[in-house]
Amino acid sequence: MKSSVLTRYRVMAYVTAVMLLILCACMVAKYGFHTGKDLTFAVSQAHGVLYIIYLVFAFDLGSKARWPFGKLLWVLVSGTIPTAAFFVERKVVRETLPLVEDARPVPAKV
Repeated sequence: MKSSVLTRYRVMAYVTAVMLLILCACMVAKYGFHTGKDLTFAVSQAHGVLYIIYLVFAFDLGSKARWPFGKLLWVLVSGTIPTAAFFVERKVVRETLPLVEDARPVPAKV
């Protein structure tokens, strides 16, 4: 597996997690303080689009790493639970890093 597959997943996991936290803050402002209705709409739309991209990249990584369905489902759902994507991303990287071709150092030719 190429390292770019893991890198794409990592970037989108962080972006999706941060956008979800921003969306939660906007929802508190909207429903708790009755302000920021338009901002909440814009952030929710952006998170939705970014989450779809996250799904594609996570599914790509999962299919190349040959994860079982349960693990793939947990990784896909973690983009909808605030802060879960941060923890799941770290675990996924630890588990899939040995599968990356470019992760092993190449011995020097003498």
